[in-house]
Amino acid sequence: MSLIPFNRPYITESDIKLIQESIAYEHISGDGIFTKKSSLFLEKLLEVPRALLTTSCTHALEMAAMLLDIKSGDEIIVPSFTFVSTVNAFVIRGAHPVFIDIRPDTLNMNECHLEDLISSSTKAIIPVHYAGVGCEMEKIMHIAKQYKIPVVEDNAHGLFGKYKGKWLGTFGCMATQSFHETKNITCGEGGALLINDLKYNRRAEIIREKGTNRNSFFRGQIDKYSWVDIGSSYLPSDILAAVLYSQLERWERIQSKRCIIWNYYYNHLRDWAEEQGVRLPIVPDHCDQAYHMFYMLMPSINDRQALINHLKQKRITAIFHYLPLHASEMGLKMGYKKNDFPVTEDVSDRLVRLPFYNNMTKAEMDMVVREILNFRCNVG
Repeated sequence: MSLIPFNRPYITESDIKLIQESIAYEHISGDGIFTKKSSLFLEKLLEVPRALLTTSCTHALEMAAMLLDIKSGDEIIVPSFTFVSTVNAFVIRGAHPVFIDIRPDTLNMNECHLEDLISSSTKAIIPVHYAGVGCEMEKIMHIAKQYKIPVVEDNAHGLFGKYKGKWLGTFGCMATQSFHETKNITCGEGGALLINDLKYNRRAEIIREKGTNRNSFFRGQIDKYSWVDIGSSYLPSDILAAVLYSQLERWERIQSKRCIIWNYYYNHLRDWAEEQGVRLPIVPDHCDQAYHMFYMLMPSINDRQALINHLKQKRITAIFHYLPLHASEMGLKMGYKKNDFPVTEDVSDRLVRLPFYNNMTKAEMDMVVREILNFRCNVG
């Protein structure tokens, strides 16, 4: 067992107290009091018209695909360097992913390649804010507007991050959030669909409620509800929403602590990284990152694996991240080939993520840093 795990969920007495309150309200299914409180919190803080909690970020992405009426033959432009859910949510509707390479600095969608990939079949652009650092949304939105293509932000990493002073998740017509246990704010499993264009609001409610107009019934707008559209059960339990609300109330403290951890790694590893040919994260001046993760780009895949093994021997868990989707079994079936996206493949081979969690102690940070400083890359 690791002495220092990659992630350690931090559940406080406050979280447990609200779980007990949610049970006492005798409404533990979806859309209870804490679901509503969490949604309202996100709407007010992020200044978005609507935030609908979902059972996962994956399900929020599936809802977005339904709302855009994605169907067989449609294309979506999406980075190959992302979690499979970003693509799967649209593929299950029949879409073909048009992969785009990433920038070598932020590891986000390379917006300079975007316009060349647009066709008459393009129905959505899906930027992914990797590590909670914003994509170049100004150019992406300009191109999307020019071609009248909807933008759905996969903001699983980026809650509370900003691009040029504006919250991530508030640029596209929709955005998705994750509250998985590895995220800054967590309820174990959960997500949210942020709706920035209210023309999607009513149908989003229906899709989320199994294709029924149940929400309109509970608001007294109709005298009975029925099946009116496609949909599924995307409502999280109010028990989970209680944990989420407890953490949202502490968001500034959580972000402050993660900022301390990120900066500790950066400041203590900067000289070593320069000596060893290791690249640390790059955060442009116009981006306020979300402090979601700390990664390093090692000189080679061998160095990456050697560092992971070195830390493992010291009972410290570090991990690599995404494998390129275009080079996966499914990607190859779709006609892609290895070496199609060189930056994505290079980054995937060399990236290592360090332990990072809300209640990480200074002693734990010291130990991780000390063992990394003891490691030497096989440079040259």
